[in-house]
Amino acid sequence: MIYHSKTKKCVLILENIRSVENTGSIFRTAQRFGVSKIILVGTTPAPIDRFGRRRQDFSKVSLGAEDVDWEYVKEIGPAIDELKNGGFQIISLEQDPEAKNIKDFKAPEQFVLVVGNEVTGISKEVLEISDTILEIPVEGERKSLNVSVATGVALFMLL
Repeated sequence: MIYHSKTKKCVLILENIRSVENTGSIFRTAQRFGVSKIILVGTTPAPIDRFGRRRQDFSKVSLGAEDVDWEYVKEIGPAIDELKNGGFQIISLEQDPEAKNIKDFKAPEQFVLVVGNEVTGISKEVLEISDTILEIPVEGERKSLNVSVATGVALFMLL
């Protein structure tokens, strides 16, 4: 059974994710939580290669979730502008001095969740135009989570 949020609509933006494994894993998680659409930006790997063929390395991780509605864009700004104009609130998942604890946040009816590069995070441009920046509190020596794990936690908390 696939879980679909009956009350909320979520679009997921993956900004410059480096790893095909992380991207495939995010697709699988997004499909499970009923994400409406995934927008791939910049260097984020797509389920289809540049020759129009399904990527076997992607399919191996996503387990068929490449059929979720997705599109690729080179630049993130116009995609975010269009979604904002459509009534979506922009939420970035990032460790930032302005970030709020995800546990204390109630997601709106329509929102975009932006996740970023595994090393450099979300671009400053996106953080500046975000309505909200959220972070997942972590303990231990490592102060961050893998991007696919963090996306799953965030979707669970927000949907």
